[in-house]
Amino acid sequence: MSTVAGIYVSEKAKRVPVAVDRARAVAGRGLEGDRYFVGKGSFSHWRGTGRALTLVEAEALEDVGLGFAESRRNVVVRGAGLNDLVGVRFRVGDVECLGRRLCEPCRHLEKLEKRDGLMRSLAGRGGLRADVVSGGHIAVGDALVVLD
Repeated sequence: MSTVAGIYVSEKAKRVPVAVDRARAVAGRGLEGDRYFVGKGSFSHWRGTGRALTLVEAEALEDVGLGFAESRRNVVVRGAGLNDLVGVRFRVGDVECLGRRLCEPCRHLEKLEKRDGLMRSLAGRGGLRADVVSGGHIAVGDALVVLD
């Protein structure tokens, strides 16, 4: 069973996100308290879908020695194959989501963490970008359930 291992929000870019036990997700916007919710994220001005929520596998972060918050993803899950959720509807907590595309690691993360090679070590395991289809709450310990 796949479960939520951590939830993170950040009001400003370049700051390490803050862990919360529970967050409210709003359709089309993301998590309250996060910069992307109010359109102030580094990539908010880019068009397209999949900017409301980012997820990453706890196992991938542990393999490379990167802390959950330092990954700068919103939701860390354990026991999920996130790459398989592109184009798939799923529920995390009581929030319905649609996986849009992989969230590959970028040079920005490597620079923030001051770790050359981090991009390469997380390639193919950087997480998932998703849209929030119907809002609700996500809490640590909640299940991630595939709906399709």
